[in-house]
Amino acid sequence: MTKHIVVAVTGGIAAYKAATVVRDLMKAGWDVRVMMTAQATKFVTPLTFATLTDHAVATTLGPADQPLVHVELARWADAMVVVPATANVLSKAAWGIADDLVTTTLCAAACPRLFIPAMNDQMYANPAVQRNITQLRADGARVMEPATGLLAEGYAGKGRLPAPAEISAWIHRQLVHGTALAGKHVLVTAGPTREYLDPVRYLTNPSSGRMGYALAAAARDQGAVVTLVSGPTALDPVPGVTLVAVQTSAEMAQAVFDRQEQADVIIAAAAVADYGVEHPAPEKIKKSGADLTLHLHQTKDIIATVAKNKRPDQYVVGFAAETTAVAEHARTKLQKKQLDMVVANDVSEQEIGFGSRENAVTIFTPDKAPQEVTRASKHAIATTIIQAIARHLGQVSDHQ
Repeated sequence: MTKHIVVAVTGGIAAYKAATVVRDLMKAGWDVRVMMTAQATKFVTPLTFATLTDHAVATTLGPADQPLVHVELARWADAMVVVPATANVLSKAAWGIADDLVTTTLCAAACPRLFIPAMNDQMYANPAVQRNITQLRADGARVMEPATGLLAEGYAGKGRLPAPAEISAWIHRQLVHGTALAGKHVLVTAGPTREYLDPVRYLTNPSSGRMGYALAAAARDQGAVVTLVSGPTALDPVPGVTLVAVQTSAEMAQAVFDRQEQADVIIAAAAVADYGVEHPAPEKIKKSGADLTLHLHQTKDIIATVAKNKRPDQYVVGFAAETTAVAEHARTKLQKKQLDMVVANDVSEQEIGFGSRENAVTIFTPDKAPQEVTRASKHAIATTIIQAIARHLGQVSDHQ
């Protein structure tokens, strides 16, 4: 179910970063409404947030004929996020002072309240500010620790607003309560690889990376620590996930092998090239008027190597993107490469698979009947796959 998030922007120099936080929350599929204090509008215009969210931005308690905007937003919200949270708003929220739209809505809200402080280091260290933060936490609010770094005053100290990606990841951890993979480290590969003919040309495939990125997000949302090894894509990094960018199959193989020991679950969703150019040209190949013959060599079979060298407690998942005899090829891959799970899909269909936003897959494991997952968004498919992995690991029951 889509979460309703009210983001309250208050009057700090870091207010401009709230726009990126709002965008990240929306990309996660959440419905976001923004409210601003009068001081915040001096740093960023309400039009910025209205354009991002496609909703009007609330800045006052409303005219006489609409006096209950704070109550309506408080009831609508599944969570309130205050970013940046100034010393002033922290103080008012801790003491129940309601003298503007933001503080009045905070008082009216029964949903989780999340505060991301940002201020001068001496202000943050002030005993009164720390008492207010302690009181907010005692009342059930969640308060993120500020970062240490360069402040607006020109020197470094603790009080800087964390990077928007860190804020978004923290918000996810506070609001998404899945624990099916809590304590597990999940390594996911995604996207295509590029096998270069010369410095400017390469062999590749139409993989968008969406399936792998969705799996990384779904594993994160179930409490896992996630590393995503990705070939070239046009996708934004997944908040809260460590991204390792690679290009060639050899680079992807090395990145996976270097991190295999730390992983509990390895999901190979990348569309890795099976063949690469034997001797790439050091300079751009010029048209000569004659045909060109390419000598190709087999690339390293990443998932087979991982499965061969896995620990007994590691769980290894492969993908089988096929155009014919999908089930037969998937079963062969499962057995031949000694995998714990194979997720198979038919990429001959134009509207699912490579480059699409939707997919339909069948999950094969050695000990259970195949599980067919009908056509759905790749985020929904990813959630189903992660749940299946958790069941096989014994993290959740077959009824969950």
